[in-house]
Amino acid sequence: MSPVLAGVLQLLALVVALGLAYRPLGDYMAAVYSSKKHLRVEKWIYKAIGANPNTEMRWPAYLRGVLAFSAVSVLFLYLLQRLQGALPGSLGFVSIDPDQAFNTAASFVANTNWQSYYGEQAMGHVVQTGGLAVQNFVSAAVGIAVAVALVRGFARSRTGELGNFWSDLVRGTVRILLPISVIGALALVACGAIQNFSGIHEVGQFMGGSQQWNGGAVASQEAIKELGTNGGGYFNANASHPFENPNGLSNLLEIFLILVIPFALTRTFGRMVGSLKQGYAILATMGVIWLGFTALMMWTEFAHHGPAFDIAGGAMEGKETRFGIGGSSIFAVATTLTSTGAVNSFHSSFTGFGGGITMLGMQLGEIAPGGTGSGLYGMLIMAIIAVFIAGLMVGRTPEYLGKKIGTREIKFAACYILITPTLVLCFTAAAMALPTPPHSMTNTGAHGFSEILYAYTSGANNNGSAFAGLNADTQWFNTTIGLAMLLGRFLPMVFVLALAGSLAEQKPVPATVGTLGTHKPLFSGLLVGTILIITGLTYFPALALGPLAEGLAS
Repeated sequence: MSPVLAGVLQLLALVVALGLAYRPLGDYMAAVYSSKKHLRVEKWIYKAIGANPNTEMRWPAYLRGVLAFSAVSVLFLYLLQRLQGALPGSLGFVSIDPDQAFNTAASFVANTNWQSYYGEQAMGHVVQTGGLAVQNFVSAAVGIAVAVALVRGFARSRTGELGNFWSDLVRGTVRILLPISVIGALALVACGAIQNFSGIHEVGQFMGGSQQWNGGAVASQEAIKELGTNGGGYFNANASHPFENPNGLSNLLEIFLILVIPFALTRTFGRMVGSLKQGYAILATMGVIWLGFTALMMWTEFAHHGPAFDIAGGAMEGKETRFGIGGSSIFAVATTLTSTGAVNSFHSSFTGFGGGITMLGMQLGEIAPGGTGSGLYGMLIMAIIAVFIAGLMVGRTPEYLGKKIGTREIKFAACYILITPTLVLCFTAAAMALPTPPHSMTNTGAHGFSEILYAYTSGANNNGSAFAGLNADTQWFNTTIGLAMLLGRFLPMVFVLALAGSLAEQKPVPATVGTLGTHKPLFSGLLVGTILIITGLTYFPALALGPLAEGLAS
């Protein structure tokens, strides 16, 4: 079987699996967030944290819940790392330095999971399971909660109430993320991933020295890191390590876990607003972009540009032979079009255009299908922008799902789409202008610039993947990328929840003959165009200095 055919068949199998899971999972999540009943274990949690799950919250109260919970999480994870040397199960590892502990705490709480350390050489079992794995669950649940709050803003009228954050957080964790992760972890163990609490042991002598490995609860963390679109690896090699991702079957399973909730949330959206067609329109937009990026990535990585590529069947440098170009390309697009950040190949070794595709996927805002929750609310913000543009074109007040998009709503949406590019471009410019940060670049010229642009793009967009050519374990990068992750995660949520509250207060507007049909293919096409144009206008100059310049020169 040719490598190209193998890649195409993998993509088809993935599409079929996602299609089979779409309806039941989407309907189940809608039922979870619409139910008035609480499970017994949920009641215990509410009692322990002192929350009343039946109290409805307006958007400021909902936002305070998000920020308070996240602030406590950052502090707890920071202290856990700083005290690691005194904790049992530390495997002899010392406490984490202050700047790296801040970076890691910000990273995992912001659902970014950017890592400037070697996982198997820095974190013991307590920090991995009691700190990082816990944040993999709750940070993903926070993202889904904010998305559901925005959906309620569209679905409700004449009220500013968006639900209860604590109830949404607990339900997302207990009823959705936890059971699916258990199934996913068992499947990964069956594929060959490890799951233990063994210590450090030697595995052999190599080149006059010994090689050591430590075990860990890898399969369970791998399952939630992909399902929650988190991305942090137990080992430095991440999902290219055979303990995390043993074979082609586990590779497809991990890609499936990355994509299944973000895609299924479009049906949850349609079910909760009372129009499945609206959910299908958002799904179609996400699907077109995802398939387009995947096809483009596979084409540029399979293209032959000389004898070495001919012999290898494409650009195999930096890719695992277990997965090949097809499995690596599909994984790279899935992880950068969502906020996952896991990698099963060396993104810095992709072709110039291939590296640019991974970067552009994040710069779209990771909305196709995006992260757990963040993909849906990001796409809905872009839908509001598209409706506004369409209203300007035909000269009428824009409406979406029966809600008028006025000055207040468009200001919230505009602030949302401006925050992340501002963070990315300002931090990148500062890093390139100052004398010390460029010393961390492995390469010079266009590729070196791409390393820094990719790092801040990944951090501010809450992705977490790395070009892997940048030494980010410095005080400058630990601090600035940590700030980019926190600001890139929580500032957009402020405007999402403010927009949700504004929409929920409105009185529904009945559809007329002149109302734009936002459930039709024409609108999906307009939405795709809006996303690409806004991203192109924002990032094209920076991309021209990095991956485009490198690709055209090769």
